[in-house]
Amino acid sequence: MTLEPFDVDGAYRLLAAHLEGPVAAEPYVQAVEYDPELRRWYVRFTCEGRDATTIYFDLHERTLRYEVYFLPEPPGNLLELYEFLLRRNHTMYGARFSLGPEGDVYLVGRVALEHLSENELDRIIGVLYELVERWFQPVVRLAYGLGA
Repeated sequence: MTLEPFDVDGAYRLLAAHLEGPVAAEPYVQAVEYDPELRRWYVRFTCEGRDATTIYFDLHERTLRYEVYFLPEPPGNLLELYEFLLRRNHTMYGARFSLGPEGDVYLVGRVALEHLSENELDRIIGVLYELVERWFQPVVRLAYGLGA
């Protein structure tokens, strides 16, 4: 399925069919939920480095925004942590580390609706899964003074 630029209805149908169908059927996916008021899907999946992770997919007029809540604002080592995250951002593809309004750490990304496809959704989910698995434990060790 190829979407036309700014085809929000088509993007909604693609997201609903793919996330609530094949993605929800994967053994590593714990739940897929949709909030119609926010036009937001929640895809919760099992991780090895932490109990679970949830990807938030927010459908906007021209883009699909996605994010993962990665870590609460750490109590210390902020300069070292921020340098570490920025250096990771330099080489990452498909998502980047970001600070939320309260200082929490997120993985975030965005894709234009005309580039949205089932393959792109699978790539996004795979990238976020890989980044959480790869960087969560090192970031926790650094954020809480245990060394990276």
